[in-house]
Amino acid sequence: QVQLVESGGGLVQAGGSLRLSCAASGSIFPINAMGWYRQAPGKQRELVAAITRGGSTNYADSVKGRFTISRDNAKNTVYLQMNSLKPEDKAVYYCHARVFSGTSPYWGQGTQVTVSS
Repeated sequence: QVQLVESGGGLVQAGGSLRLSCAASGSIFPINAMGWYRQAPGKQRELVAAITRGGSTNYADSVKGRFTISRDNAKNTVYLQMNSLKPEDKAVYYCHARVFSGTSPYWGQGTQVTVSS
């Protein structure tokens, strides 16, 4: 069973920055993919960014050029640097991890990001 612990959410003004972290533990196998989803009130959960163990990344169009995902494989930790934040980035951000391709992901408990205009 993989546990994911997130940190780094909070309140920031538009144009500001936040950095989210997510540390994974409990996996006896290397974790293939890690990343972040978000869910705003009344909306479906959506992919923000993902990164494979080899460093390949994928971003939602809405965050390209503003957010950067990275990971430290030795620490089983994934980071999301969020710059130039906009009010529409306000959401609960969830870390996810997938040990093997095609298997069900594990989820963190979520961390709130609020951006004031």
